[in-house]
Amino acid sequence: MQAIFTRRTVFALAVSLALAACSKSEAPAASASAAAPADKVMVAAANANFAPFESMTPEGKVQGFDADLIQAVAEKGGFQVRMVNTPWEGLFNGLNQGDSDLVISAVTITDARKQTMDFSEPYFEAKQLIAVRADSGVASLQDLKDLAVGVQTGTTGDEVVSKLQGKTSANIKRFDTTPLAMKELESGGVAAVVGDNGVVGHYLKNNSTTQLRLVADDTAVPEQYGIVVRKGNTELLNKVNAGLQAIRADGTYDKIYTQWFGDAPVAAAAASTAASAASN
Repeated sequence: MQAIFTRRTVFALAVSLALAACSKSEAPAASASAAAPADKVMVAAANANFAPFESMTPEGKVQGFDADLIQAVAEKGGFQVRMVNTPWEGLFNGLNQGDSDLVISAVTITDARKQTMDFSEPYFEAKQLIAVRADSGVASLQDLKDLAVGVQTGTTGDEVVSKLQGKTSANIKRFDTTPLAMKELESGGVAAVVGDNGVVGHYLKNNSTTQLRLVADDTAVPEQYGIVVRKGNTELLNKVNAGLQAIRADGTYDKIYTQWFGDAPVAAAAASTAASAASN
């Protein structure tokens, strides 16, 4: 009896191992079949607090350069997309957790971020500009070392001024949005505001009666914005890049750029260069 029990046990064990082996070998096939359906609407997260790149309409929709750009990219790239307003602090965690499929929110491409996320080709070149009152003697970033400076919290402008004055400097006045910082500049609460060219330039164009001017500093390193996807999502990344290339080739990119910034990209770059030369 003992011998029979042992043979049956061995046989049962062999069957169990065989079934387990079959199950493991079939797992990749099951994973592949779970790929996103072709008609899935991709969720694009943005912190809609950075006009003209993204802001909210009175109806609660995300609008701006980034919003129009991603819709055009999706159309050319062969996918559908909808924008969702998300706090900046939750943008990248939400992407990694699957709450969104991509992020387009004036995100600067950096080596540190590349470690945990994948970027599209650059779609916008930004540079930090200094906004001051018309009668100000400020001519460079160094002139701001001992002055009260307004920045939008968590932006590159915040990083630039923190590096100049020290992160805990009492002279750094942080605001939820750049327009709030600009209002503080107008009222005399700060001596300057440092922010992305697209944002501070947009403010001045839409508030032409303000007695403010812009100062460019050649030491400010240009930065590139990219569209973000989850690390390893090559399929979506390829579609995004294909869409970007297509809208650049057919003039759609220039049309969207001009709509939100007032000048074509080449003209805007020339104006930035001229401003830089005038301030030196």
